[in-house]
Amino acid sequence: MSAKKSRLTLYIFIGMGVGLLIGAFFPQAGEALRPLSVIFIRLIKSIIAPLIFATLVVGIAGHSDLKAVGRMGVKALVYFEVVTTLALFLGLAFVNLVRPGVGVKLGGGDISAIAARPQKLADVLIHVFPQSFVQAAADGEILQVVVFSIIFALALSMVHAKKKPILDFCDTLAETMFKFTGIIMRFAPIGVGAAIAVTVGSRGVGVLLNLGLLILTFYACALAFFGLILVPVGLAFKVPMVRFFAAVKEPAIIAFSTTSSEAALPKAMLAMEAFGVPREIVSFIIPTGYSFNLDGTSLYLSLASVFVAQAAGVPLTLGQQFVMVFTLMLTSKGVAGVPRSALVILAGTLASFNLPLEGVAVLLGIDSLMDMVRTTINVVGNCLASAVIAKWEGKFIDDPATRPEG
Repeated sequence: MSAKKSRLTLYIFIGMGVGLLIGAFFPQAGEALRPLSVIFIRLIKSIIAPLIFATLVVGIAGHSDLKAVGRMGVKALVYFEVVTTLALFLGLAFVNLVRPGVGVKLGGGDISAIAARPQKLADVLIHVFPQSFVQAAADGEILQVVVFSIIFALALSMVHAKKKPILDFCDTLAETMFKFTGIIMRFAPIGVGAAIAVTVGSRGVGVLLNLGLLILTFYACALAFFGLILVPVGLAFKVPMVRFFAAVKEPAIIAFSTTSSEAALPKAMLAMEAFGVPREIVSFIIPTGYSFNLDGTSLYLSLASVFVAQAAGVPLTLGQQFVMVFTLMLTSKGVAGVPRSALVILAGTLASFNLPLEGVAVLLGIDSLMDMVRTTINVVGNCLASAVIAKWEGKFIDDPATRPEG
């Protein structure tokens, strides 16, 4: 099995390299590969709703201790809030240290692609609850699928003697969807390579030179986040970090190349279960984290918002920056699943602080390059969250080979 995984990882890296070359030297051919990238992402996304539903129902309704589910939820929310806040302040530190916006000229630009605005608190609360499971699944509303699945599982747990047929069905459905993931992953080298070719072909390598200091600052900030926050947190909870990074490399590559957290989700869940995190924790923490634990997005938002202020020549006091971080901390919870959600949040924050929205247009040109790292951090951060909660709950399986069947 490990040899097959190693070969798949190698093939994915080869696919990325080929895609990069095609996009750089034959940009039109690179853009023409878009259908292959879209097909791969669509197939992966088709797995998400049934997989989350099945694993959550089995994880909750299959266990009698419902208090443990509530306790795990509270621990997860505390962890999510602490880590995302640290990410926001780390981004703030880097943008103030490097000052990548100084000297950048803001010009007019088309920001029509950022039509949405961050929702109010009441809208966020309403949006959490689905009016139709089918519609939520079709629209990719992961949090709504999670909420429906949790309520369904709680109701099923009250059925007692009659719940076994549904539990057996959900258990079989979960296993089937994991096998489905394995089939689709054979297409990953082609889908990943096509995604890279499309990105490079449509944006061009030259875009790296424009606003290059901002890109380098964000990439350095991302590395610092791994080294200064994720690794110490993992070590504090005694998560085997070397084995962890080996486990998450494939979902991380998918996230990086496709810039889609959803595309990496099924593989991330499968990888963390193989790593030693019980399925009931994986199925609860990782999907929930897609709305509440966006570490990469948090890094980017604090850095990008101050970058725009620097480029516009608007000095912000440390107190104003702290208020901005607090605003971002709240608004970033409300737009999960919105296309270009980071830019949507950024546009709303800039408007509320009277900063020029032309900054969003400037960032739009390099967003795909930033989104690669942003999405990768989001996925790796959620995978680590599941391992931390498993350790916190005392349920982490140090040797997954000893895991009982079923």
